[in-house]
Amino acid sequence: MRETSARLLRMLSLLQMRKEWSGSELAERLAITPRTVRRDIEKLRDLGYPVDSAVGVGGGYRLGAGAEMPPLLLDDDEVVAVAFGLQSGASGSVVGIGDASMRALAKLRQVMPSRLRHRLAALEVDVVARGPAASAVDASTLAAVASVCHNRERLRFDYRTYDGQESRREVEPYRLVRSGMRWYLVAWDLDREDWRSFRIDRLTPKIPTGPRYVPRELPDGGAAAFVARGIERATTHAQAQILLHAPFERIAPMIHEDWATLEERPDDRCAVHLRGESLRSIANWLSAFEVDFTIESPEELRVEARAVAEEHRRLADRYGGA
Repeated sequence: MRETSARLLRMLSLLQMRKEWSGSELAERLAITPRTVRRDIEKLRDLGYPVDSAVGVGGGYRLGAGAEMPPLLLDDDEVVAVAFGLQSGASGSVVGIGDASMRALAKLRQVMPSRLRHRLAALEVDVVARGPAASAVDASTLAAVASVCHNRERLRFDYRTYDGQESRREVEPYRLVRSGMRWYLVAWDLDREDWRSFRIDRLTPKIPTGPRYVPRELPDGGAAAFVARGIERATTHAQAQILLHAPFERIAPMIHEDWATLEERPDDRCAVHLRGESLRSIANWLSAFEVDFTIESPEELRVEARAVAEEHRRLADRYGGA
């Protein structure tokens, strides 16, 4: 009996590794006869594992989706990854799943070998108890939007913009994208006849959903790249060109492609093209380079730089007088 149980676990592991196996392949890997393979497949089905089969040339066995959740077979690293994900997911950008995460984690801990419980204990982190983030989304809303994306059904929803204006939208939903703590829907806006991205925390889906649609080709680079470009446009309201009186090699480690590009110049100098929310924020950034600099453009940045210099002078006087 113990040998049969071990063989069933090995067969289940093989079925989870690959989409489809022929009976002869399973027999060879498990060192059993094709008849024993058929008997073991029936035993797995009796235990609740939905194993589909196809006969004839090219036929074989595959693990399907069932009406109930059967036991899973995970290796050590997979167990720890799932447990840590549940532990970390109790708080974050999605609300409404914290209790379920903790219940699932408690059940998983009960059946964990002691060696894995020790590994998970080493990964435990303390979480500061606080309310959900302003951009957190409800789990039911996220699930509803994901469902219409999968089913290719039109979606109507009420949407609130960053400045509080509300409108009704009708779209062809394509993909969910996560950026940091925020979730976005990439969709074709039927009224505007163009691609748009919408923050999930600002929309309220309307039920029932609309009719099915014929999929369009996604924007260049895919949904994630489309959202990234939109975020960059939203946060980049100002740009500036600064000549830094320092060699390229010194400045390069300080530059990140998300907010700047660097150009080598003669005489051991370099030029940085900065992007930011405002010219005042760029003016404040310049002190981080800790080198002399010359503002090449725009002229308005020079005004902001003088204002920052005046603030620092007043601060120096205040400290000096202390």
